[in-house]
Amino acid sequence: MHRFIAKRLLMMIPIVIGVSLIIFVLIDLIPGDPGSSLLGAGARQEDIDMLNEELGHNRPLIQRYGLYMYNAIFRLDLGLSYATKRPVFTEVVNRLPVSLTVAFNAVLFSIVFGVPLGVLSAVKQNTLFDRFPTGFALLISSQPAFLIGLVLMLIFSLWLGLLPATGITSWRSYIMPMIAFGLPNGGRQLRFTRSSMLETIRQDYVRTAKGKGAPAQVVIWKHAMKNALLPVITLAGQSFGILIGGAVATETLFGLPGLGTFIVSGIQQKDVPVVTGGIMILAVLFSIVILLVDISYAFVDPRIRAKYSGSKA
Repeated sequence: MHRFIAKRLLMMIPIVIGVSLIIFVLIDLIPGDPGSSLLGAGARQEDIDMLNEELGHNRPLIQRYGLYMYNAIFRLDLGLSYATKRPVFTEVVNRLPVSLTVAFNAVLFSIVFGVPLGVLSAVKQNTLFDRFPTGFALLISSQPAFLIGLVLMLIFSLWLGLLPATGITSWRSYIMPMIAFGLPNGGRQLRFTRSSMLETIRQDYVRTAKGKGAPAQVVIWKHAMKNALLPVITLAGQSFGILIGGAVATETLFGLPGLGTFIVSGIQQKDVPVVTGGIMILAVLFSIVILLVDISYAFVDPRIRAKYSGSKA
């Protein structure tokens, strides 16, 4: 297990380097320059050229990338934001807790919402308890999170006045983003759980447990559920990694100072350190989340745990 974890951690190095190179090249291909974006349309050309020179934008791309990666790897310095003149790492650290909190709450909500209903749909296949939840799951998972967020804001903020519409003022500010993110993922979680449970409850060991007279609840939750959890854990981990920095539209809708809006504003201003540093940190976080998902398999499935324990590589 320890060697497996060490190998996965070492694999993050080429992943981060590859991601940073792709982002660096893509930002350079965007029309315009940082000086024009920061100073605005009415700025004089000599002022724009002077600012680009100060930021090092006039250097060749490979030279700028090499210098940036040298500072990032050997000095752990992700550079200064062109717009705020503050360290990118500090900016990311200040915004990351908001994104992590929203993502964790949304994934937790999707599991609480989707897994029990998915199990119920599988056990009660082709009945009303199956058709209604799966139909609702198809409907809700096809809706974008920002649309659900608009409906929630209309009901709970404008009509009822129960929850704040935008910003982070208290724990109540996280309720609507949690539901807006969690409902579509909960619909997908329901469908994954149902499909996995239907496959699992048809296995021989489940029929054997039923034949020995084990109670139905014990068969479902103790025997079948463990093997059906692997796709559920995979989807939850992927959703958490994506939600950390990928829900830009909904973060903007709720006025959340998260990592996604920070990176998008950097793209608009051609703020290379912000975009590159932010996405590098996202790549590391996503890799760690997927690693934790793989490790969790060992605690759910004894066969995988035995494979890790007996592995010599």
